[in-house]
Amino acid sequence: MAQQGIQLDGAKFCCSICLDLLKDPVAIPCGHSYCMSCIKSCWDEEDQKKIHSCPQCRETFTPRPVLVKNTMLAELLDELKKTGLQAAPPDHCYAGPGDVACDVCTGRKLKAIKSCLVCLASYCEQHLQPHYDAAPLKKHKLVDPSQKLQENICSRHDEVMKIFCRTDQQCICYLCSMDEHKGHDTVSAAAERTERQKELGVSRQKIQQRIQDREKDVKVLQHEVKAINLSADKAVEDSEKIFTELVRLIEKRSSDVKEQIRSRQKAEASRAEELQEKLKQEIAELRRKDAELEQLSHTEDHTHFLHNYPSLSRLSESTDSPSTNIRPLRYFEDVTAAVSEARDKLQDILTEEWTKISWTVTEVDVLLPQPEPKTRAEFLQYSCQITLDPNTAYTHLSLSEGNRKATFIGEEQLYSSHPDRFTEWFQVLSREGLTGRCYWEVEWSGTAVSIAVSYKDISRTGTKIKCGFGNNDKSWALNYYNNRYEFRHNNIKTPIPVPRSSRVGVYLDHRAGILSFYSVSETMTLLHRVQTTFTQPLHPGLWLGYCTGYTAELCKLK
Repeated sequence: MAQQGIQLDGAKFCCSICLDLLKDPVAIPCGHSYCMSCIKSCWDEEDQKKIHSCPQCRETFTPRPVLVKNTMLAELLDELKKTGLQAAPPDHCYAGPGDVACDVCTGRKLKAIKSCLVCLASYCEQHLQPHYDAAPLKKHKLVDPSQKLQENICSRHDEVMKIFCRTDQQCICYLCSMDEHKGHDTVSAAAERTERQKELGVSRQKIQQRIQDREKDVKVLQHEVKAINLSADKAVEDSEKIFTELVRLIEKRSSDVKEQIRSRQKAEASRAEELQEKLKQEIAELRRKDAELEQLSHTEDHTHFLHNYPSLSRLSESTDSPSTNIRPLRYFEDVTAAVSEARDKLQDILTEEWTKISWTVTEVDVLLPQPEPKTRAEFLQYSCQITLDPNTAYTHLSLSEGNRKATFIGEEQLYSSHPDRFTEWFQVLSREGLTGRCYWEVEWSGTAVSIAVSYKDISRTGTKIKCGFGNNDKSWALNYYNNRYEFRHNNIKTPIPVPRSSRVGVYLDHRAGILSFYSVSETMTLLHRVQTTFTQPLHPGLWLGYCTGYTAELCKLK
């Protein structure tokens, strides 16, 4: 309580500007006291306003008061300092929420500046002083203020834990070492700390090395991002120019065709109108002759009849004979057919080229490889909708369910002739060529099925080696027959000893060259995984055994 009184008195003798005990105290006209240097500096700043005020009560003085040292107050302060008078600490020196408080202070506690691992207590600056002055206390271990000192006390024996049990990997007290940890490998906590400190140094080196490596990676990726953006901007600009030129070319051809049609229309219509006028004139002349002949037929003068008949009955030959030259015409329908044919060819070219363009765009991937999915939910993030191409289907394969399901039937289907059709093997390919990361599932029935991927240029005719999925270097296939699975590529077989599953998932990471087949049930069971390099887009394919009713369907995935 004596200390609290001194602090209270000290607060009365503090300068409100510097918050320290008054030095060369002066009293200004309002009665408040300040250090000579503090109030002088304050009023120096107010000289331009020519009005000076008290920092506490704000009373103003004009002119600036003359400052005179308060001798009596100065002498009183000197006497009080000899009794241990100190300035009251400012508010920021008191412990607040989250601060470590001095364990010795009474009343409002000050912030601790050190904690003692021997005393297991924390001290403010004043109460820490004995640790610097008393010889026994100088040996104590002082650390930065800590709120976790009680963690150093054994909860069972209420003793400081200075021993480390390597057997149980925990800190213990000396009583623990003689009780439940008796016979264990124990060392002092300090010795264990020394060993761990060495390990810590090695760990830090590894971490710092990894930081340096990652910083290099960041710089590389920053450069890559910049390069990607520049390259993409240029590609967009160039592509727009090329497609604009293509559109202009098509518009030019459209204009040329339109101009040719109109020109031909005008010429043919003019010729037809000219011929029409001649025919009208000939009709008028014939009607005139017919009228004269009719009149001549009624004359009773035989001499007149015989004299005029030869000239009236003679018909002049027509220069045009439309009745024999005019034939059934389609007029400009042939032009429409020719333009339609050009459109279809252009669509085929654009579709083929678009697959190449899309694949090229998808191949742009500078980022680190993505980890392969583990759960079905992760696989479904890459699900894609695939349809079968009727132009590739063997004639005994019937497609249904929106061209997602293939069924082997006895009757030959009335498919049109097409160069993409498989003619020797019971196979079908998808329309879509896949790149990037894709996932799909196949539900099948029967005892013989092949779930495959293939390049589009696989042979459609010929031997099994040339055409069959998995029998050449253009296709990869998971086959099921004779109650067992096998994987096949380039006619190399790899047996897979797993139970039959009627639903198979296929995961493709084209960029990474990964092709994986999974048995799909409540869990995903890996059947076979391929690591290679793909040079073209891949088309999913299906093969069905030669038996009516066998099916395989590309599943709809949510």
